[in-house]
Amino acid sequence: MHRRNFLHVTAALGARFAATSSALGAWLTGADTAAAGLLKYNLKADLIAAGTYVVIGKSEYFSHENGGNIVNTAFIDTDDGVVVIDSGPSLRYGNELTRLIKKTINKDIVRVYITHHHPDHFLGNQAFDAKSIATLPKIIENIKSEGEAFVENMYRLEGDWMRGTKVVLPGLALKSSEIIGGHAFEILPMGGHTSADLAIFDARTGVLFAGDLAFLDRAPTTPHAELARWQKSLNELDKIKHNVLVPGHGPAEGGGRAIAQTRDYLQWLENTLRTSINNGLDMTEVMETKIPDRFASISVLPDELKRSVAHLYRKMEENLLPVVAKGGG
Repeated sequence: MHRRNFLHVTAALGARFAATSSALGAWLTGADTAAAGLLKYNLKADLIAAGTYVVIGKSEYFSHENGGNIVNTAFIDTDDGVVVIDSGPSLRYGNELTRLIKKTINKDIVRVYITHHHPDHFLGNQAFDAKSIATLPKIIENIKSEGEAFVENMYRLEGDWMRGTKVVLPGLALKSSEIIGGHAFEILPMGGHTSADLAIFDARTGVLFAGDLAFLDRAPTTPHAELARWQKSLNELDKIKHNVLVPGHGPAEGGGRAIAQTRDYLQWLENTLRTSINNGLDMTEVMETKIPDRFASISVLPDELKRSVAHLYRKMEENLLPVVAKGGG
């Protein structure tokens, strides 16, 4: 082929390829955007006390199918505006939650309490005014240190559900209880599920928001757990005379089941780990431990047991087994 014709054909093919690639890229981007636009949590608010609503998450682990909607959030109608408990796992969730609040109560949001630094509880913060978001100083510190890593992991797990989600720090460090719109919100600094957990008691309605200190019919998560401290926190929660308890995961209830079940499971978990260590079992063997029938109602328990062994076994093993000095005479 003549050189001039060859260059002409090559240029034409290159232009056609570029146009095709551009069209394909635009189509893929449009399809991706359209798919993202179809993602909806379809949040629903259940009335559990006077002016108090809870949005119950799925009793599952994070997945692209549920978009991270595995957490309970809540909101309270007060004379001064709306008080929110936890903001959810993503910007998309936070936006849907604010729309649900507007539809249900149609008042301004004056306070958002964050119960701890796990991602499903605070990554909806962008949808709210940061100055209205409040939590314990240690929880703010935990979000600062681990928030970005949580976002990265959630993007891997949830994909498009997480679009645009960024870490927004609470703008207010809580130092005492608050009275908002005729509701006395008792601020209860605790720990054990993480290094800092916030429980909130609304004295006006008798509703206790326990965060992830209490689970019901969903296996407790333990990536930052201190089991002994967690049990102490449960004992403190149990002393509070309440009408309804909202756990971090699972249904709201008024019969004491959430605290009792969480306490029972954590005690069984600790005893199982201790016994396994003393019997010289390795982690793989412990992960296959038979789960008692009384925990049959607890969802995702086999998987969470495996994760808990990975989280806790080595540290407990180091604390329980004697240190043998090397060498000799």
